[in-house]
Amino acid sequence: MSGPGRADVVAEARRWIGTPYVHQASARGAGTDCLGLILGVWRRVVGRTHGQIPAYTPDWSESTGEETLRAAAERHLLARRGQELVAGDVILFRMRRAGVAKHLGIVGAAGSRPSFIHAYDGHGVVESPLSVPWLRRIAGRYGFPERMV
Repeated sequence: MSGPGRADVVAEARRWIGTPYVHQASARGAGTDCLGLILGVWRRVVGRTHGQIPAYTPDWSESTGEETLRAAAERHLLARRGQELVAGDVILFRMRRAGVAKHLGIVGAAGSRPSFIHAYDGHGVVESPLSVPWLRRIAGRYGFPERMV
């Protein structure tokens, strides 16, 4: 395994549970969206980020069909191969079968009762069961890179 410890990633993500959903925010306890959650965990377990995230709308590339979020994940995270879920991995979802990937979460638990931590509009940051409908939507799995100073 490269990158920060998976247990550290999960523990930090769980510290965000209860944070309200706020579009384009990334402040634990004050507000975040799904991307902001990943960025907040990144800042804590990896260190500095790669600059500013451009403004984005809730429909995130749907009108153009561009895989903007997936391309960013491929650039900044470590792609995981295979289907095995591992706690601490970042998972990318397509909310519709033919749609672009536009939702992110962090695997909280794997095995017989998998879960993921994510910021969800109307719910804030929660840990949800990674049920069959969610599993079918996974478009990619990633890990955090090595710690940066």
